[in-house]
Amino acid sequence: MAERKRKKESPIRGKFNKRMKTKLVLLFGAIVLAFVFLVGKVTYINATNGEKYTKIVLDQQQYNSRVIPFKRGDILDRNGTSIATSERVYNVILDAYVMLAKDEKVDAQTIRQVKDALEGCFDIDDDVIDQIVEENPNSRYNILKKKVSYEQAQKFNEFLDDKEHYPYLSCVWLEEDYIRSYPYGTLASDVIGFTVSGNVGNAGIEASYNSILNGTNGREYGYLDTDLSLERTVKNAENGDTVVSTIDITLQGIVEKHILAFNEAHKNEARTGEGSTNTAVIIANPNTGEILAEASYPNYDLNNPRDLTKYYSEESINKMSEEDKLELLNKIWKNYCVSDTFEPGSTIKPFTMASALEDGTLLGGETYNCTGYRIIGGHRIHCNKRSGHGIQTLSDAIANSCNVALMDIAASLGAEAFCKYQEIFCFGQRTGIDLPGEAETAGLIYQADNMGPAELATNSFGQGFNVTMTQMVAGFSSLINGGNYYKPHVVKQIQDETGNVIENMNPVLLKKTISEETSEQLRTYMKQTMTDGTGRKAQVEGYSMGGKTGTAEKLPRGNGNYVLSYMGFAPAESPEVLVYVVIDEPNVENQTVSALVTELSKSIMEEAFPYLNITKGE
Repeated sequence: MAERKRKKESPIRGKFNKRMKTKLVLLFGAIVLAFVFLVGKVTYINATNGEKYTKIVLDQQQYNSRVIPFKRGDILDRNGTSIATSERVYNVILDAYVMLAKDEKVDAQTIRQVKDALEGCFDIDDDVIDQIVEENPNSRYNILKKKVSYEQAQKFNEFLDDKEHYPYLSCVWLEEDYIRSYPYGTLASDVIGFTVSGNVGNAGIEASYNSILNGTNGREYGYLDTDLSLERTVKNAENGDTVVSTIDITLQGIVEKHILAFNEAHKNEARTGEGSTNTAVIIANPNTGEILAEASYPNYDLNNPRDLTKYYSEESINKMSEEDKLELLNKIWKNYCVSDTFEPGSTIKPFTMASALEDGTLLGGETYNCTGYRIIGGHRIHCNKRSGHGIQTLSDAIANSCNVALMDIAASLGAEAFCKYQEIFCFGQRTGIDLPGEAETAGLIYQADNMGPAELATNSFGQGFNVTMTQMVAGFSSLINGGNYYKPHVVKQIQDETGNVIENMNPVLLKKTISEETSEQLRTYMKQTMTDGTGRKAQVEGYSMGGKTGTAEKLPRGNGNYVLSYMGFAPAESPEVLVYVVIDEPNVENQTVSALVTELSKSIMEEAFPYLNITKGE
C-alpha cells in the first residue's frame, strides 16, 4: 500500500515543482523592478527636495509640546458671590527658528514687522528680539512677556488678521495662562488665603482645599508642516472644582468695617501705634458649626500679600532684612482666630457652672457670699469687684462675673471633675476646623494630677490655661444649643466648574457635652448678664440676648496687658447666631475697661442681626 501511494503521488509532486519555478521567476522579476523604481524615487527625492524633507523631520523633532494650564476653581461665599477667582491672561511667545526660517522671505523689513507688532501690542523693546536672534536664533520657545491682558491679546489678534501688512507673525503666539484674583482685596483675607508659585495655596481655604481647587494641566503636541503651519494634537486641561464657603461676604464686610473703625479710633503713636495688638471676631451658627464671618486686625491685601507699606514706612522696610520681612509677613498672614492662643477670662465661667450642674454638684438653688477675695493655697485671689458682690445666686454669679462664687463652685466640683469637663468641651484639643495652622493647646491646660487648689480656683474664671477663639466658639455653641458639639467649618459645598454639586459638607455632630436642661439654665443666666449684668452695654435694642464678658490678665502678670472679650447670642431662648469678639491689648492706658469690647460688639450686632433676620423679642 505504501509503495502504491508513493507511485500515485510522485507525478503530482513533479508537476507542482515545475509550476512553482515559473511563478518564482516572475515574482523575482517583479521585486527587482520595484526595487529599482524605489531606489530611483528616493534618489530623485534626495536630489530635488532633500533639504525640504529633512527640514520637516527636524521640525517634528524640534517642536516641543506645550502645557495647557488648568483654571483653578473659584472660591464663593455662601450666596454664590466670587471671592477668589482665576482670570485668563496670556504669555507672549516667540519662535525665533520660524522667524528666521530659510524657506520664508526674511529680511530686515520682515523682522521689523514682528518688532512693530510686539512693541505696539505689548510694549516689548526691539532689544529683546535682537538679543534672542543673536544669542539663540534656533530657539523655539522664548517667553517675551507674561500675564498680558485680554485686551492686549485682542489687539495682537488684529495684527494677525492683517495678512496684507503683517504676513510674517506666525512666529509669535499667545499662550493661555491664569492669574489668581481676589475681587474684595483685604476682605476675609484670614479665611480665603492666597496662592504662591501659580497654584499653591498659602493659608486659608486656598491651602486647605488646594487639591480640590486645582485641576490637571492639558498638553498640546505638534509639528510644523511643509508650509510652516502648525499641526496640533490637543489633550485638554481639566479645570479645578469650585469651593463654596460658609462665609457671608456682606456680613464679613460689616465685621471688618467695625474692626477697622475701632483700631483707627484707638491708634496711639505714643504706645504701639495701632489700635490693638489684635482685634478678632467670629460670627457662627451655633446649630451647625458654620462660620459665617471671621476676621482679625491687622489684615492684608490678597492681591498683594507681601506688601508691608500699609503698616510700615518705606524707610523702615528698606532697613529690614529678608528674614525680618518674612517674620512680619507671617504674623500678618496668621489667622488669629485659629492660630493664636490666650487665656479666656470670664467667658469660661458658664463652662465651669455647666460642668457643676451636669455633674450634680450644683442643683440650681445655691448662693455664695462674695467678700471680694478668697485665700486659697496660700494665695489671696481677688474678685473683679474688690469690695465684694455680697450674696450671689448662680444667675447673679454669671451676670456679675463673680470670681469668688466660681472659685467656690470649682472647689466643690474638684480638680478631677473639672478637668474631665474641660476634655468634654474639647479644651486642649484641636477642633478639626478646615483651616490650616490650628494651634496645639494640649500642653497649655492643667491635668488633674498637676492642678492644685490655687490652679483650680484661677482656672474656674479663665486664668491659667489657654484656648483658641475657634475652641471657644465650638464649645460655647454646645452650651447654648442644647449640648450639641458641632465641628466648626468654613466650607459648605464643592461644585464642579459648571455649578453641579459634587459634595455637601453637612454639619458634623461630634459629641454631646451637656443636657438640654443644663443648656436652658445657662441661657437664662446669660440673659440676665445682658439685662442686669456686665453685658448691658452690648445689648441690642429689640432683641432677646444672652452673653458673657471676659477680662484676662496676660503674662507676665502686673504689666498692665489684658485680653478683653465678649460672647453674645440671640435670641436668648433659641439661639440663631453666636458672636465672639476679642481685643488683644487695646491701645489705651487702662486695658481693663470692658466697655471697649462691649461697645464694639454692639456696633457689629446692631448691623448683623437685622441683616441675618434674627428673630426679635424682649
